[in-house]
Amino acid sequence: MLKSLFIQNYALIDTLDIRFEPGFSVITGETGAGKSIILGAIGLLLGQRADTRSIKSGTSKCIIEALFDLSAYGMENFFERNDLEFDGKECIVRREITTSGKSRAFVNDTPASVGQLKELGEMLIDVHSQHQNLLLNKENFQLKVIDILAHDKEELSAYKAAFSAYKKAEKQLCEAKQAAEKAREEEDYLAFQLEQLESAALKSGEQEELEQESELLSHAEEIKQTLYQAGQILDNDRNGILDALKEAHHLLDNLTRAYPDGNELATRMESCYIELKDLAGEIAGRTEQIEFNPERMAYVSERLNTIYELEQKHRADTLDELIAIENDYREKLNAIAHSDAHLQTLQAESDKAREQMAAQAARLTALRRKAAALTEEQMKERLVPLGIPHVRFKVELTPKEEPDETGADKINFLFSANRSGPLQPIAQVASGGEIARVMLSLKAMISGAVKLPTIIFDEIDTGVSGNIAEKMARIMQEMGDMNRQVVSITHLPQIAAFGTTHYKVYKEDRPEGTTSHIVRLDEQGRVEEIAHMLSGSTLTDAAINNAKELLNHSHTNRK
Repeated sequence: MLKSLFIQNYALIDTLDIRFEPGFSVITGETGAGKSIILGAIGLLLGQRADTRSIKSGTSKCIIEALFDLSAYGMENFFERNDLEFDGKECIVRREITTSGKSRAFVNDTPASVGQLKELGEMLIDVHSQHQNLLLNKENFQLKVIDILAHDKEELSAYKAAFSAYKKAEKQLCEAKQAAEKAREEEDYLAFQLEQLESAALKSGEQEELEQESELLSHAEEIKQTLYQAGQILDNDRNGILDALKEAHHLLDNLTRAYPDGNELATRMESCYIELKDLAGEIAGRTEQIEFNPERMAYVSERLNTIYELEQKHRADTLDELIAIENDYREKLNAIAHSDAHLQTLQAESDKAREQMAAQAARLTALRRKAAALTEEQMKERLVPLGIPHVRFKVELTPKEEPDETGADKINFLFSANRSGPLQPIAQVASGGEIARVMLSLKAMISGAVKLPTIIFDEIDTGVSGNIAEKMARIMQEMGDMNRQVVSITHLPQIAAFGTTHYKVYKEDRPEGTTSHIVRLDEQGRVEEIAHMLSGSTLTDAAINNAKELLNHSHTNRK
């Protein structure tokens, strides 16, 4: 729960530092004194959008910081999941906004995102303002109320998982159907393209081999002539190199008798002779092999043209890319041929997922029906003492045309303040005062179902007065007695008197500007404040006595 709140340079506030107590507290003050400013500051801590216009004029930065006692609320999982420090007892949340538009948030001095603030804020404080009464007209709010009272968190989570699995299966089926339909439209085209590629009988590496052979055939005469000339230089009848080497070897070999060192030279000369003779033979053989073959040249040219045309047509840079395209066409046609079986499999998976979702939705509906019946009973018990003796309240559950992520149920709160009046959607027929009492009753029921540390009611008492206001105060007082902190911002003395702790917000006009302040009232201060609420600005003895009587009444009748 909220232990303290520090605000600096926010709107009309210079510096505010106030401690809050457990139980039921009230905040009073004249209209425009700054109560809404304090709520706005708390809203920033809960992740609401920052606005530089809220920074007090003449300053460069505003700071809002709150200390919470979380020792009894089991929030460790949030801090572990978000990698935020937490000692298991207290939590400090701080928000800073500068005139440059920069906003920073911290949880226990660790930087935090606005999303993290919102998630944490939903677990820390529920601020009920007058505009929240409009939520009674929202189906999702009504459904959320029933889910909270049904304690169906696990079942709802299981349903959402089943719904997600169904939507995923449905999406896969839809995409497969679209792909199959599109593929069938392209089937003739794909078959024609594949037939053309298959008829070409393409082989990996073939293009490089054919290009080399084409180069050889194109220069066959030139190659043959050059090989012949090279061979003649090595070996001819008149002045071939081989004859000269043979003669040189013979001379060196004869020299070895008189010149032993010539033996090495003779050996080397013999090796040269043998190597060149072998080379001459190979050249001669290759010269015989090289022949210009017009028929082969025509085939190679035609084959290469086929490959080049196919590469250009299919925008392939290499023969391997072309072969890959051929395989892709084959796979697509194969998929088309087996698409019916694939679609049947996906349809079966989708049907099974829908059945599982429907089964989980039915379990969820059963829990909601029980909670709806209990809500109807408890709402009547709560609203009759609040001055609606003939109230009829019904939670209408009807099936949705198609389930969504919240389930298969439509929720509608129906209401009638009269015994014989027709039941109609509550937002259409309930008065402002009746809606306030309905919302307070719902909040009281919800607060008993969830461990929400702090609830702030901003003028929940709109449209009520007198005895009804006192009974509403008792409800808030009881809520505050349940290890919870309840704060009511009120203009009614009947409610203010029931607060265990009483705070007053007031404005002060000074030469440098107007500022808002909040103080905790002592007993005498409470008497005077409630007297002012009863009689206005003029403090009379009668008002003082009435205020004391109200306070005594609230204390003696405290449950």
